[in-house]
Amino acid sequence: MKKNLFLLGLLVCSMATMAQTEKADKPESWYFKLGGSYFNQTASTEFPTVGGKDALRKTYVGGQLVSEESVTGSFGQGFRTGITAGYRFSVRLGVELGINYYTSHDKTMAETISDVPYIPASGTYNFKSVGQITAFDLAPAIVMFLGESHGFEPYTKVGVLVPVHGDLEITTDAVAPVGVNPSTGAPVFGQVHSVDKVKPNPTLGFTAGLGTSYKLGKHISAFAELEYRNFTVHGKTKETTEFTVNGNDALATRTTAQIHTNYRDGLNVNSNNATTNPNGVDATKPMDELSSYVGISGLGLTLGLKYSL
Repeated sequence: MKKNLFLLGLLVCSMATMAQTEKADKPESWYFKLGGSYFNQTASTEFPTVGGKDALRKTYVGGQLVSEESVTGSFGQGFRTGITAGYRFSVRLGVELGINYYTSHDKTMAETISDVPYIPASGTYNFKSVGQITAFDLAPAIVMFLGESHGFEPYTKVGVLVPVHGDLEITTDAVAPVGVNPSTGAPVFGQVHSVDKVKPNPTLGFTAGLGTSYKLGKHISAFAELEYRNFTVHGKTKETTEFTVNGNDALATRTTAQIHTNYRDGLNVNSNNATTNPNGVDATKPMDELSSYVGISGLGLTLGLKYSL
């Protein structure tokens, strides 16, 4: 009898211990994070051709080229804000889906500096083209939690980036010939300003992060996360949305070929491009140009708040 009572007591104690353990180990199910990030670029590549101008920084003195260098960089440097929904399947494993808005820093993509306004032999004039990327993306990821200690809970995650909307905006300012003086035949110069928007093809990127949360209350935590991300944007089309001369709107003076561009993997005799088509450019159709790629690789720090249900 005593033996049976002892076994019964041991069983009850074991069940109570298991219940307490399950309760302690029961993961938080849903959680939400709101954060802001700053990224620095981690890799630089040569920028693509901008409006027929190579990605170069050229300097002329007295009409002579005195220096030339490639313009390189990445649009991976910038700011990001986002909201993330997460679900924990267990104490260690969970998934997240982030929705983010990213704005890159301005990057010079091509530039010519000259003390002579116009060099007829080469058609050279002063100009500067600056690019900026803005984008919304979805970021699904798998998260592994490494265990909580003294309020801190470190974790790692890996996932993909899926851009859903955005563009590369290229702003060009130039002092360029805008006409000819009918009396002298000399070129007339003006301040030319244009804005081109490049729309991308669908793409996927990669992201990996290491972070930790710290409990501030029963449901609220602060978190910090170091994240690496890398993906390449492949241009699909380009459209000139602004074109002014001396501050006056002159977009209506541009042809369809000057306003619209379709990016192609290759050009041939049938392409609407004077480089390969013996008949030149059909001004009533979009221009065909070789595909352009820009990189958005960066290492960033995210700070924010986490709310657990």
